[in-house]
Amino acid sequence: MKKSFWIRSFTVLALAGALVLSMAGCKKEETKKDLLTAVREAGKLKIAMEGAWAPWTYHNEADELVGYDVEVGREIAKKLGVEAEFYEGDWDGLFAGLETGRYDVIINGVEWTEERAQKYDFSDPYLYIRTVVITKADNDTIHSFEDLSGKKTANSINSTYMMIAEEKGATVMGVDSLEETINMVLAGRIDATLNAEVSFMDYMAVHPEAPLKVVATSEDASNVVIPLRKGEETKALREAISKAIQELHADGTLSNLSIKYFGRDLTK
Repeated sequence: MKKSFWIRSFTVLALAGALVLSMAGCKKEETKKDLLTAVREAGKLKIAMEGAWAPWTYHNEADELVGYDVEVGREIAKKLGVEAEFYEGDWDGLFAGLETGRYDVIINGVEWTEERAQKYDFSDPYLYIRTVVITKADNDTIHSFEDLSGKKTANSINSTYMMIAEEKGATVMGVDSLEETINMVLAGRIDATLNAEVSFMDYMAVHPEAPLKVVATSEDASNVVIPLRKGEETKALREAISKAIQELHADGTLSNLSIKYFGRDLTK
């Protein structure tokens, strides 16, 4: 009798343990719901951006968040049937937030690179840009990307521009905005900075008197894409965003926005 009691007790405990594990497994599966479904159920697409990089994402005189990527984000959200919800932060913090699930996507002029492709999945390209090296107008020591070796530059931490400068042998300081790095060039604290050609053109349109010049331009245009977390749960959202981008290309929306903010069509 005693032995039988212990056998029955052990069996009940084992079954209870299996049930708990099964329920935990189900709960874990529920948390891995595909992101597109989660976005549509929430009614919003959480978009991360800097908010300090004109004309991509910046604040106008009324302190409203505006820019090319702000409007692109709204158009994509509309195609998904949800609202765009924007979150602002420093460049490296955007990716940290994406990885932890705080944001669904980053829309902030992100260029495709092989290094990033190892960590993130990407939408189809929605813009194409070139990188330039910017110096003071009287600088005669830098004429190409190769001349950055041994020089000092400044860019957002972990940005494409920081990576290029480091690859060319420059010592790179981390900054938060284009205006900050431009001011460092003008003050002589750094020798040069790298950025998108269109961003520099926008800066010069606002500050035509600034004694700056472009000394080198990348030969190939970079693909500007929207990063998402890697994983099967983001696949449907990535495909839906790429479909939205294709439609926005086809109906001319992206071209019109590019001309509005950059002064020319950079979508082809």
